[in-house]
Amino acid sequence: MAVTLEQAQRVGYTCLKALLRFAFMVANNLVAIPSYVLYLIMLQPLRVLDSKSFWYIEGVLFKWLLAMVASWGWWAGYTVVEWGDDVKAVSEDEAMVLVNHQATGDVCTLMMCLQDKGTVVRQMLWLMDHIFKYTNFGIVSLIHGDFFIRQGRAHRDQQLVLLKEHLEKYYRSRNRKWIVLFPEGGFLRKRRETSQAFAKKNNLPLLKHVTLPRLGATQVILKTLVAPQENGTPAGRDAVTKESKSKGLQWVIDTTIAYPKGEPIDIQTWILGYRQPTVTHVHYRIFPVKDVPAEPEALTHWLYERFIEKEDLLTHFYETGAFPPLQGQAKAISREMTLSNLWLVGIQSLAFLSGGMWYCIFQYFYHCLF
Repeated sequence: MAVTLEQAQRVGYTCLKALLRFAFMVANNLVAIPSYVLYLIMLQPLRVLDSKSFWYIEGVLFKWLLAMVASWGWWAGYTVVEWGDDVKAVSEDEAMVLVNHQATGDVCTLMMCLQDKGTVVRQMLWLMDHIFKYTNFGIVSLIHGDFFIRQGRAHRDQQLVLLKEHLEKYYRSRNRKWIVLFPEGGFLRKRRETSQAFAKKNNLPLLKHVTLPRLGATQVILKTLVAPQENGTPAGRDAVTKESKSKGLQWVIDTTIAYPKGEPIDIQTWILGYRQPTVTHVHYRIFPVKDVPAEPEALTHWLYERFIEKEDLLTHFYETGAFPPLQGQAKAISREMTLSNLWLVGIQSLAFLSGGMWYCIFQYFYHCLF
């Protein structure tokens, strides 16, 4: 089939746009990430004198970095529509966010849709696969205090011990409030077959759009961060530290990401922008942590119920193009999530100005020394 001139021009334009976007992303990373690190090195005396103020500033810089990532998708037309409960109502409380996992773009989607949720982004902690430690953003996540978890049965027990120690050491000392994890333990396409085999063996529902979640990390988080008065079970000596007035973990936010036609966005698409503008749909359900069981068997059943509900939500979405209404609603209500282009341009400009400033400083000291 012959390629028309119009088709050739369209392909050429798409390739040129992708190349320019990639060049901008590389430049963005080369100035923004080193600037983040250098600002925090410069502020180390403040960390000693006033740790709370130091981590406040770090959180603001962290949020700006995530906004830069969000801007790459936003300017490509990859927007978000939200459904279900309004999580802004609990943005100042401590919450655990459970998310289904389909592709690398899920993280970028969350980076975008949580930007307008008050202080959430600067006070959140991520649980992510250890491979992300070796990406360009790895140094930022290490400084921020995110936890890199190694997958696989051989590492599972040790990783859960390390997660508990990490939370006790960093979560409240850095004033974290939201913790985000993907309980499925991997991408849908990689885990679906084994999940369905496990479900068949144990007389559980066969899920197509999600996989059965794993208990370990969720249980550790609840045991470590829930205050003793919640769900009737002591949460451990470090659940609420003396220096913190925290009420402990108060909410579990069940978050379901849906892509049109079930075609997830990966990080390559987010960066290069070669897919046509796409609306990603995110559904929230908020559960009080006191309603979440603490015993392993009951908690496993509760988690399975959440992901069976996700399966029903996604089935309904793929059939109708919308999520079903909440209980008591006659019609489902959606909310378009928006970002300010002026704000994004301001943050990007600050990143490049910071990069220029640090370059001039290093040039000055170089000439003074040599």
